[in-house]
Amino acid sequence: MGFEDLSPAERRAAERMTTGGDARITLDPVRHINRYFAAPWPQPVLAYASSTANDISAAAFAHVAALPELDYADALAGLRARIRAAYRLPEDVAIVFAPSGTDLEYVALAAIADRRAHVHNILLGADEVGSGCVHSAHGRYFAAETALGITVAPGAPVAGLAERVSLTDVPVRDALGHAFASEVIRDAIATAIEQTPDAHALVHIVHGSKTGLILPLADDLDHLRACHGERMTLVVDACQARITSPAIADYLARDAIVFVTGSKFMGGPPFSGFALIPAALAARAPALPSGFATIFRRAEWPAGWPGAERLPGDANPGLRLRLEASVFELERFQRLDLDRVTRVILAFHAAVRETMVERLGGRRVAPYPPGHRAEGDAHPIEMRTLSTIDLSRRPGQPDFDAAVRLHRALVDRGIRLGQPVKCVRLADGRWGATLRLGLSMPQVVTFDALDTDALESRLAADMDRIAEAIVALSG
Repeated sequence: MGFEDLSPAERRAAERMTTGGDARITLDPVRHINRYFAAPWPQPVLAYASSTANDISAAAFAHVAALPELDYADALAGLRARIRAAYRLPEDVAIVFAPSGTDLEYVALAAIADRRAHVHNILLGADEVGSGCVHSAHGRYFAAETALGITVAPGAPVAGLAERVSLTDVPVRDALGHAFASEVIRDAIATAIEQTPDAHALVHIVHGSKTGLILPLADDLDHLRACHGERMTLVVDACQARITSPAIADYLARDAIVFVTGSKFMGGPPFSGFALIPAALAARAPALPSGFATIFRRAEWPAGWPGAERLPGDANPGLRLRLEASVFELERFQRLDLDRVTRVILAFHAAVRETMVERLGGRRVAPYPPGHRAEGDAHPIEMRTLSTIDLSRRPGQPDFDAAVRLHRALVDRGIRLGQPVKCVRLADGRWGATLRLGLSMPQVVTFDALDTDALESRLAADMDRIAEAIVALSG
């Protein structure tokens, strides 16, 4: 379906969904796709790209195209209620909306109780969560334009925020690309806290990185809380949205802020996100920094949040529609029985192994540290919706740059996978070739309607087409 094939209502919805974000959301004027090769209307492509970006599903697109105009604050209030219902959240959990997962870093900084104090932000694996987060987690702008259309300089400070924030980026992988064990991450976080004794630490947890890591684990989080108590606040980067309702509840019970985006596993179009803030933190929230008037709109913060009244009172209709599409997919997925979800995910997992590993000669990059298989087996079932495949052992020993070219060439053949990630080190020091295959919530819903034989046949055909294209392009 091309843009010219859309009805007037569909065109209006598609055009709106490309507004109210940064440059990453802008469409190429010729191909009508963004820099991640995705578009805000259904596309005739074979996509297992939920780790990077999705095209909107036909069902979600029909939903947003038919939505009536609403007051922005009323629309977001309705979305808050639906998110709480979908994840079974208490009414007192505050929900803040943002144009992207990168913008959510500002929300966590703003939620720290004492704005007079120095905040030391301990970020985990910037390369595994998004390059722009290094700036936003430091209280700085990460793009040349904000979602309000205001021109800014990447790296420039956000007024009232950056001057009180310092940053440590703790790597989640070693020089060879192996994931660190949870206790290694725990000790690195503890060291960063101890080295900034006059600061309040904002400690990141990765729950589903670009390659499916969960670090540090619950026992190590509790150890950090026992040792450092009131000197730290936890923030969970679950931006891939590969997280269960019980896991969210466990984090909130630890007074952790939880980041989720609608544009990865949830299946919505790029970009949208929301932060879940425990009641205890929201109740003592300080006034928002003055610079937030360049980033957020008033309705994106809960009513009564200190300082929100100074934010612009206009609407971001593009963000509203992107959120509507994502929450629509979340609701459909959450209605599925866990056993049926598991059936689809395990069938996907098996199809990837049979085709990409056993036949193509790739290697699945483990989403856990070496020797910690039990940790991976204990991950929530949603984590198996993402497989990172190392192709560097194939003929010619392709490297990361070759994978980038292959990823782009696959798009020209109507196949879209997750972008390559630097997580495999070759003997000569280069990064090896990887590609990521990921299911999305709308795909799980679609596949759930198939019986087991039809499901396995469909997945086998999809994987065959991907493998044949990789072989042809690599040759």
